[in-house]
Amino acid sequence: MEPKLFKYIWHHSKREQLAILLLVLLSMPFYFLSLDLPKMIVNQGILGKGFSDPLDSKSFLAMDLPFGELLTGAPVTLFEGFTLQQQGFLLSLTFSYVLLYLINSGFKYWINTGKGRLGERMLRRLRYELTDRLLRFPIPHMRRVKQAEVATMVKDEVEPLGGFIGDAFVTPAFLGGQAITAMAFILVQNVYLGLVAAAIVAIQAYLVPKMRTPILRLGRQRQLTARQLAGRVAEVVDGAVEIHAHDTSNLERADLVSRLGRIFDIRHEIFQRKFMVKFVNNFLAQLTPFIFYGGGGILAIRGHLDVGALIAVIFAYKDLPGPIKELIDWEQQRNDVQIKYDQVIEQFQPPDILDPSAQDPDRDASDPLDGQLSLSGVSLVDDSGNHLIKSISFSIACRDHIAIVGPSDSGKDHLGLLLASLSEPTSGSIRVGERDLTKLPQSVTGRRIGYLGQDTYLFPQSVRENLLYGLRHKPLREPKETPERRARRKAWVAESQRAGNPTWDFEADWTDYEAAGASGPEDIDERILEVLNLVDMDDDAYRFGLGGFIDAEAHPEIADAILRARAELPKRLAQDKAENLVVRFDPDAYNKNATLAENLLFGTPRKQGYKLRDLANNELMTKVLDEAGLLDTIIDMGVSIARTMVEIFADLPPGHPFFEQFSFIDADDLPNFRGYVVKVDKQGTEALDPPDRLALRRLPLSYSEARHRLGLIDETIETRAVAARKLFAARLNKLDPGAVAIYDPEAYNSAASLQDNILFGRIAYGQARARDIVGKAMTELLDTLGLRNIVIGAGLDYQVGVGGKRLSATQRQKLGLARNILKQPDLLIVNDGLAVLDTATQDKLQRRVLERRVGGGVIWILQRPQSCEQFSRVLVMQDGRIVEQGSFTDLNKPGSALSDIMAAE
Repeated sequence: MEPKLFKYIWHHSKREQLAILLLVLLSMPFYFLSLDLPKMIVNQGILGKGFSDPLDSKSFLAMDLPFGELLTGAPVTLFEGFTLQQQGFLLSLTFSYVLLYLINSGFKYWINTGKGRLGERMLRRLRYELTDRLLRFPIPHMRRVKQAEVATMVKDEVEPLGGFIGDAFVTPAFLGGQAITAMAFILVQNVYLGLVAAAIVAIQAYLVPKMRTPILRLGRQRQLTARQLAGRVAEVVDGAVEIHAHDTSNLERADLVSRLGRIFDIRHEIFQRKFMVKFVNNFLAQLTPFIFYGGGGILAIRGHLDVGALIAVIFAYKDLPGPIKELIDWEQQRNDVQIKYDQVIEQFQPPDILDPSAQDPDRDASDPLDGQLSLSGVSLVDDSGNHLIKSISFSIACRDHIAIVGPSDSGKDHLGLLLASLSEPTSGSIRVGERDLTKLPQSVTGRRIGYLGQDTYLFPQSVRENLLYGLRHKPLREPKETPERRARRKAWVAESQRAGNPTWDFEADWTDYEAAGASGPEDIDERILEVLNLVDMDDDAYRFGLGGFIDAEAHPEIADAILRARAELPKRLAQDKAENLVVRFDPDAYNKNATLAENLLFGTPRKQGYKLRDLANNELMTKVLDEAGLLDTIIDMGVSIARTMVEIFADLPPGHPFFEQFSFIDADDLPNFRGYVVKVDKQGTEALDPPDRLALRRLPLSYSEARHRLGLIDETIETRAVAARKLFAARLNKLDPGAVAIYDPEAYNSAASLQDNILFGRIAYGQARARDIVGKAMTELLDTLGLRNIVIGAGLDYQVGVGGKRLSATQRQKLGLARNILKQPDLLIVNDGLAVLDTATQDKLQRRVLERRVGGGVIWILQRPQSCEQFSRVLVMQDGRIVEQGSFTDLNKPGSALSDIMAAE
């Protein structure tokens, strides 16, 4: 990257900078006129200079040809102007002043908006360039980078550069022009006053930057310490398990306090120095008006300076400190952003950064990897000089199934990175056929080689998006065009080009379906399901799908199929004489296995305020309960529940199992409810305050008669609850339609999960193994109806969370393997990528992958050497070298390195 910020700015924005500078130049004459006009208003408009009496007339806006006397010997009049009396002349000058103000404001508007647009465009360019370089970091270097620090640099540390870039050339020109114009005007009025003003400005220009030099140094320290703090906080997040497991949270707090204290000291010193600079700057700025009022006033009294000129000088100087101060601020900002720029680009220029052509998506990737994969004298040395790989040479067929085994420190994992072209050898060569593997672009290696390491990273997207990630290299199909999108896209492309960004359409379809063996988005799910079954993850996807959601309007055929399963489930349960294990929702009946809130709402909330936990605060529900005669009843139920809970839990410690079964009240809230009960016993429910009534009203909403069995809901309350439910649904349909998806036996509920749509009720509480029996029956039913794949398809939309943290480590590695198999690479490299799986599962998946990839290359770096029997060839590594190679049968004999490693396991 360009090391000098100004060169970088000028190289990428000189055209826009020149356009804004032209505006600045055009604004200067109008600015000078605005300074001269107050003098004319005072001297001519008010004092009447040039008018012999108030009725005398004078020409306004008369214009002569500049230097006309030199050409013709007499003034050449271009426009005679308007003849006005003194009062009209004064008003004309005043309105001219307003007009000049508007013109100058217009110039400022266009100059500032141009600067802002230019700054944001350049900031966008810089952020893209940094991110582009980040994507070209070699993998070994990327492992040494702290992600929080990099994110801070790209997001926050370059932010001030965006504000400065627009000011880099325009601000000194604009403010300098204003300052020079004002200074020239003062000198024209009176040389001595002008020299005084110039002297003060010179002192400011010299002294203030000198005083700000330590502030710049401190600013650099602040930036570094803040960046380190961000990195340390990220380490705390990543190491949360270790911190809690080893009771080192206080050590981390101490470290945090130390870092915060250092930042505080730096910032405090900055503030002190800034205030001192501000004081000196303001003092010098106020010293000049004191001289003008004193010295200029004496000159005016003695007749050496007219009053209008003195007022004009004071008025002109009023605008001088502002530009001077801003110029000094600009100089400090220039130094500051240059330091920031230096620090940022220093972190984005690793010596072995990839060439941009290596990631060109349009480079030819049609030729498969075939022939021999040959390594000759390959060595790898890390930054510390440690020899990780030591002069390895071997040759294997790209279509062979190869196992690499060895101790954990043998260098086998580094060899896997070299073979996947994710690391470059320090010396030696790696060739595939006649091609140098290290010179192949990622359009070849990223599509023709599949790599699975121990640390499978999943992006915070759905299961489907993570599986298809390995098939997305460049936009292949444009999205559906609309006039609005076409216009928006056109403007977006134009601005992207101005900012030096590529114009790839992120909304386009980037997925290479043919590489996965599919013809398009219509049948890609079939390939995904096939791969998930191969890696034993179809059951996981099935469970995800049962908890997933489907939009009935977008997928009416799936909704109809789920409704068919809903209708068949009771019949299937009846075959096992288990039909009583699911109590279905009936619009005309109260469901005792559901809570009171679920019975009242009788639907799935879509909006905040209608969630079950918020129902006690819902105004509409409160009104409905009052009209149905249930409001006071519910408060009485709350008092009964509170009294019972206080009696049951009075002598129980926090954490007792009863707290979970009767999950109305937390142990910490018991004293409050004890107080409510005492108040009601003494004064009745009327004495309760509104917050107390609300707290008691919440309790019965979580009450289920079948589960809690306190005998609080009789047939009368059930009848009123059903009536309130219908009244609430009718009112809701008028006041807030769509806020709740009401249960309908004949309709699919898009706001509810697939499982809830199939059950359409609640599993009976207290029945032995009820959930297992119902779950098994539902699974068998879906298999019988051919709906299992539909459910799994819904499971593909399951969000895996940041880094796949919503999945187990086993699921993450299986998903990583599935992603690599789906893209059907010529060579699949598994670098101990199933380490967290148990031995039996590892062997099973290994056998399946090898059977599937007959004719396709596999290199498997194994954790357990006993698993290498299935491979056609075995490479044995020790101390960074290949010590044995051959078939498993040939190597599995006493005294061999393979036998020794197997015996050591």
